[in-house]
Amino acid sequence: MKIIIIGAGQVGGTLAENLVGERNEITVIDSDAEKLRSLQDRLDLQVINGMGSHPDVLEKAGAEDADMLIAVTNSDESNMMACQVAHSLFNTPTKIARVRSEQYIIHQDKLFKHQDIPVDHLIAPEQLVTKAIKRLIDYPGALQVVEFAEGKASLVAVKAYYGGLLVGHALSALKEHMPNVETRVAAIYRRGKPIRPLGTTVIEADDEVFFIAATKHIRAVMSELQKLESSYKRIMIAGGGLIGEGLARRLEHNHNVKLLEFSPERAKYLAARLDKTIVFCGDASDHELLSEENVQEVDAFIAVTNDDEANIMSAMLAKRMGAQKAMVLIQRSAYVDLVQGGEIDIAFSPQQATISALLTHIRRGDIVNVYSLRRGAAEAIEAIAHGDESTSKVVGREIREIKLPPGTTIGAVVREDEVIIAHSDTRIEANDHVILFLVDKKFIGDVEKLFQPSAFFFG
Repeated sequence: MKIIIIGAGQVGGTLAENLVGERNEITVIDSDAEKLRSLQDRLDLQVINGMGSHPDVLEKAGAEDADMLIAVTNSDESNMMACQVAHSLFNTPTKIARVRSEQYIIHQDKLFKHQDIPVDHLIAPEQLVTKAIKRLIDYPGALQVVEFAEGKASLVAVKAYYGGLLVGHALSALKEHMPNVETRVAAIYRRGKPIRPLGTTVIEADDEVFFIAATKHIRAVMSELQKLESSYKRIMIAGGGLIGEGLARRLEHNHNVKLLEFSPERAKYLAARLDKTIVFCGDASDHELLSEENVQEVDAFIAVTNDDEANIMSAMLAKRMGAQKAMVLIQRSAYVDLVQGGEIDIAFSPQQATISALLTHIRRGDIVNVYSLRRGAAEAIEAIAHGDESTSKVVGREIREIKLPPGTTIGAVVREDEVIIAHSDTRIEANDHVILFLVDKKFIGDVEKLFQPSAFFFG
């Protein structure tokens, strides 16, 4: 596939890195020559220095025969204009734009159409991050929660702790502990390295375990791996930007929410816009302010300002003062591994949320959902099985008969409203939603081909 990426920042650069090894022809456009040089030194791709919305620059990048244009600069307007030019002058088939402003997003159904602003897929990072944090609040103790098949099934990452019922026991004991709950362990990471989950695999403390289950059974499975945490009631949010405001709005009717915002004008605006959230103006790393607002009674302290260092410092301070959980938004991916697991319980990256959304629209082979996991090393995929036994490599076959790439696991099958946890004798039917976990994403091309019916694939 020939893909043009406009924007060589963290999102554009990470996306290029994800795609360049998958037999794609990638061209990156940016006005910052230094960023382009850095990318080209590391990756096998073409770079063009210039404004991505300018027709001459797009022509130089080969827009006339590109399959897809992805505009992810920091300017909503530049991203939208790039899609418009690609559509009007080059008839580019698929156009994706990152749009952050709430003013555009709330009117997206009327704005983003071919006869108006021709954006095929809109990526709103703040909304994606807000949704991801909300899922972590809904499932205390989870490191990551991603949903499939319109929320019917979920893949959950948790850390196994001493005291968990399954720690020190083989995976086969799961069925004995929960005879009425079906689940499948898709992957285990031990000291940072993946190990293949077998029935005889013994769970150790500190293992990072990814399991798939019907969403309604998540809490029950989590209780096997760690002492189940109480639901969060008191939430403190540091930062009243788009993410902080959106999160407060989602939580305020079922939780006691306090929000700290440094700007007096923004704090006043938020106080008027939010219904039940208590808004304070001040510095989230101010020890005296946190003490006055009883941070020691908070179930979750969530720092989502635009400053990584401020988020880290305020969250560490809140945790030391007694907050039960500390979660931080971190823009720089290099920081995520450094801080998570100590005083900071969860660090989330807007880039990874954005990359997951983008990959969903890029993957071939009837793939409808993609989630980038473990900082991009692994992927969880939802694919629809199309075709019949004569045209499909999966339809009508039991899982043990399907030639899966190395390190790939089928965790569950969603058939209409039924979530079927995968076993070796589970037979795939047409239109099933198949949920797969890839320990090594370099095999994504093989999975794509697996789910492409031959009638379409070979023409």
